[in-house]
Amino acid sequence: MFEKFYPDHEVESAYKINYEELYQKGYRGLIYDIDNTLTEHGAPATKEAKDLMEQLKRKGFQICLLSNNKEERVKLFNEEIKVQYIHKAGKPSIKGYQRAMELMGTTKENTVFIGDQLFTDVYGANRAGVVSYLVKPIAKHEEIQIILKRYLEKIVLYFYHEKQRKKASRFL
Repeated sequence: MFEKFYPDHEVESAYKINYEELYQKGYRGLIYDIDNTLTEHGAPATKEAKDLMEQLKRKGFQICLLSNNKEERVKLFNEEIKVQYIHKAGKPSIKGYQRAMELMGTTKENTVFIGDQLFTDVYGANRAGVVSYLVKPIAKHEEIQIILKRYLEKIVLYFYHEKQRKKASRFL
């Protein structure tokens, strides 16, 4: 019932993903949500974000920021990162994901999406056929509309974790 919202992977942070392994598996494009995925909502790029993006570019990854936010917000974050970006992306519409892959010159087979929300980020990536990573939100304080979504996400994640637990117990 909720499977269309399930991430392919769930990790603590965008900064803890094994990017070397992704590269070895042939992935070349990384699409990121910004707010609460790479930095707190509305904040500029942190040193950690800048360092990660530089490391990934050196490795050979193409990177695109995909945000539902206004251009001013996305530009602020991207000032020192200097990667491709799409603002007002309309996630979970697949158009933004497809446009990001066009900009990066990648395909759904070699692209990964990383974001913090199930109903926009992960659902859109799943609809676009892109591998999805769900990360825990960075900030504890969020806007009211996000707080309400988080309650619904908890329900979906409960069933996702149950499915993962059952799958893991089959291999024991």
